[in-house]
Amino acid sequence: MKKMLCAGLLLVGAGTALLSAAEMIPNHLPDWAFGGFVRPQGVNPVIAPKEDSTFNCPASGKVVQWESNDTFNPAATVKDGKIVVLYRAEDKLAKGLGKRTSRLGYAESRDGIHFTRKDKPVFFPDKDSQYDLEWPGGSEDPRIAVTEDGTYVMFYTQWNQKNARLGVATSRDLIKWTKHGPIFQKAHNGKFHNMWSKSASIVTTVKDGKQVIAKINGEYFMYWGEDAVYAATSADLVNWIPVVDTWGNLVPLIKPRKGFFDSTLTECGPPAVLTDRGIVLIYNGKNASGKDGDERFARNAYCAGQVLFDAKNPLRPIARLDSPFLRPMDAFEKSGQYVDGTVFVEGLAYHNKKWFLYYGCADSLVGVAVYDPAKPALGDPLPVRK
Repeated sequence: MKKMLCAGLLLVGAGTALLSAAEMIPNHLPDWAFGGFVRPQGVNPVIAPKEDSTFNCPASGKVVQWESNDTFNPAATVKDGKIVVLYRAEDKLAKGLGKRTSRLGYAESRDGIHFTRKDKPVFFPDKDSQYDLEWPGGSEDPRIAVTEDGTYVMFYTQWNQKNARLGVATSRDLIKWTKHGPIFQKAHNGKFHNMWSKSASIVTTVKDGKQVIAKINGEYFMYWGEDAVYAATSADLVNWIPVVDTWGNLVPLIKPRKGFFDSTLTECGPPAVLTDRGIVLIYNGKNASGKDGDERFARNAYCAGQVLFDAKNPLRPIARLDSPFLRPMDAFEKSGQYVDGTVFVEGLAYHNKKWFLYYGCADSLVGVAVYDPAKPALGDPLPVRK
C-alpha cells in the first residue's frame, strides 16, 4: 500500500516480511515518484580511474594524469542515439577532498551501460575569462540538459579552492564548450555573485520521446542549492535570478529534517522532470552524524530522495519521500574518498523509454541504475528501525 499524508509527506509501506538476515523491508514508492532504479548486475562501476590518460593542462602548463585518482559525480544526456556522460575526474597532484584539480571527461554508450571514453578531458580550467574562478580547484559536479533545438546547457561548480560558484556553459556537440561564467553575477545587482552556490537542477520534460528543457509559466526554471533547495528563473538560460522574499532573502523550498536521511543537507541532483503529476526533483540527502540523523543509515552517508512540486506553482512542494529510494549498498558505494558511503545522483537520461540514473560512488567511481516505467520496481530495501 502507498499512502500520502495530508501535509504531502510519504509514508513508506513498511511490511514485516524480512528480505534478508539483515532485517530489510520492502521500499514501496508512490506513483508520482521515479523508480525504483535497479542496478544492472555485474556492470558497476561503469567508469573508474585510469592511470594512462594524460593531458597537457593549459592552466598549469604541466602534463597531468588527469583521471588517475577519482572519476565520479557525472552528468548525462542523449545525443545521436547515445547516452553521453560527462564525469568529474581528479588527478593525483594533491591530497584530500576539494584539494585536487577537477576536469570533466567524456564517455558515450549506446546501451547506457558499456562506455567508450575519450583520452582527454572536454571541459577544464584554462587561462580564459574564468581562470580566477576555476583554478586550481577546477570544474566540478556538472548537470546537463538540452533545448529542443539541440543546444546543450551545462551547470557546474566553479571551484578556485576559496569559493564555489554555479557556472554555466553551452555546446552543440558536448565537446566544444562556451563558458558564460557565474549564473548569478548580474541578478539583484550582483548580491549573490560571491555567495557559495552549487548544484543546479533545471526543469526538463519528455517531448516526442526526448528529454528537453521546459519552461514553467513562460520562464526557464531551476532548483539549486546544497544546504537547502532554492529556486531561480531565467529568460536566456545563461543569466539566472534567484527567487527571494520581500526582504531580499533566498526562499528555501525544502530543508533538512531531523531524524531523516536528509538531516544535514538537501542538495539538488539531476535535471528535474515535469510530469503529469507535477515536477519531480531528485536530490541528495546527507545524514547527520549525531542524534539528529536517521539511525538506519550510516552517519554522514549520502542517499537519494525525491520531492514533488506543483507544476503551476513550482515553489510549492506537494509530496516528499521520507526514506531514500537509492542508498549506499554495494561495497564500491561505501569505500573510496568518502568512506561513509555515497550515491551522489547527478545524471538522468531518458533513453529507449527508460530512465538511466548516473551517480558518484564514494566520490571515487561512477555507477548506473535503471528505471523502466513499463516494469516498476521497488526502491532500495530499508533496514528495520530499532
